[in-house]
Amino acid sequence: MSIKPLVILPDPVLRLVSKPVERVDAPLLKLADDMFETMYDAPGIGLAAIQIGEPLRMLVIDLAKEGEEPAPQVFINPEILEKSDERSVYEEGCLSIPDYYAEVERPAKVRVRHLDREGKEQEVEAEGLLATCLQHEIDHLNGVLFIDHISKLKRDMVVKKFKKLAKDRQPTKMVG
Repeated sequence: MSIKPLVILPDPVLRLVSKPVERVDAPLLKLADDMFETMYDAPGIGLAAIQIGEPLRMLVIDLAKEGEEPAPQVFINPEILEKSDERSVYEEGCLSIPDYYAEVERPAKVRVRHLDREGKEQEVEAEGLLATCLQHEIDHLNGVLFIDHISKLKRDMVVKKFKKLAKDRQPTKMVG
């Protein structure tokens, strides 16, 4: 397993729509393991493959709190089948938008179909933090960021800040 570099806003890779996984095989499971290691290192509770530059419809989640036994979950080709009318608000953050948090309103419950590590089709009914996390990560697979759910003014400020940070990280070219 290895820790992969995270794709950070404003990288256009984050706006790509990820492709469906065609087969669950050893290289895909190694990618899932690398995603867990990257997510735990960050630290975070969810990570979509696109966030490490892999445009595949796969995400990993572990909602275990510090001191609890890890509870890693892999979702391959996840698809939201149902969303509740009831809404909930969580303060969300994102490993691709470090140190920025905002309250986001989403459906309180979702039903998601996906493949597990064995390639078997599963359905999960999620509510609370799991529902929020699944929607956040599935958004990533569709090129959508959590900041797309906040006001345009706040979103524009965040994007501007991260564009400036990216520019500041660029090495200056020396003229010889």
